[in-house]
Amino acid sequence: MIQNTMMLEILERSEQRRTERRRFMKTAGSAVAAAGGLAMLSACGGDDDKSVPAPTPTPAPTASVAQIDLDVLNFALNLEYLEATFYSYAAFGSPLSTLSTSGTGTAGTVTGGRKVSFTDPVVQQYALEIAADEVAHVNFLRAALGSQAVALPALNIDGGATGAFTAAARAAGLVPMTGTFDPYASDENFLLGAFIFEDVGVSAYKGASPLLVNKTYLEAAAGILAAEAYHAGLVRTVLYSKGLATPSLRTSADAISNARDSLDGASDLDQGITGTATMSNIVPTDIDGIAFSRSTSQVLNIVYLNNKAASSGGFFPSGLNGNIKTSVAAV
Repeated sequence: MIQNTMMLEILERSEQRRTERRRFMKTAGSAVAAAGGLAMLSACGGDDDKSVPAPTPTPAPTASVAQIDLDVLNFALNLEYLEATFYSYAAFGSPLSTLSTSGTGTAGTVTGGRKVSFTDPVVQQYALEIAADEVAHVNFLRAALGSQAVALPALNIDGGATGAFTAAARAAGLVPMTGTFDPYASDENFLLGAFIFEDVGVSAYKGASPLLVNKTYLEAAAGILAAEAYHAGLVRTVLYSKGLATPSLRTSADAISNARDSLDGASDLDQGITGTATMSNIVPTDIDGIAFSRSTSQVLNIVYLNNKAASSGGFFPSGLNGNIKTSVAAV
């Protein structure tokens, strides 16, 4: 257990808000109503962490729920497992609770991950906040899916020679082909590691939202998308700010953006944090000021670190659990 005042405050808020969710769920009456209640209360989430048991899952969705909704939510749950595990290790030094990782499919193990020795207290506080939010997203989706929630798949979040972060950094040119990239080594490395994920999460939720049939689930996905957008904006802002003093940091973030672009297809969707001489590029949008979307296949190309058709690789060495797990070649 982490014995500091900040962590205790997070735990207290987590338990209070979790109790509010449970109280609502008790009176909701049905799985769909329960999911709706979770959606309405999702704005109160964001303070869960791995040290507190996950909320009791809701009953499995009824047969009337479209299979595509279940598939999309489980696809999102796989991505949340990845983010939550990375942030939980970086902020707290611990994996997710086993109460938050069981489910259907092949349960996997986690390779890599450790606590970051933060030197910038602001970055540390942001890491604690985002970690709590991401763990809350995992528990939220698991509760909505009930018994149909997939298990945490095998994850590679290592910064060693065979780690997925190193492979991503090599592809982006951050390190030479024989070099390694450890996202837990410093505040700056942590921010760059987080940058790999956050923009992908925003574009993934936006791209998947038209696939959802149930409006309750759509509202829930919109709520998580908003939280992910806040996280992405925060990470991009801090990287840009630190990059004013260390230009190579902005260059590294832009290189990661280019690497993601090379994986998700020929179109130039992704954007770094460098804008014009007089303006930053914190919010990546099109000419109408609207954030862009990625298809599930484009997202898989990025997390698998492979622009060919694939069903595993990169951060998911054995693939995702669920029905959405195979990408097509990026064109």
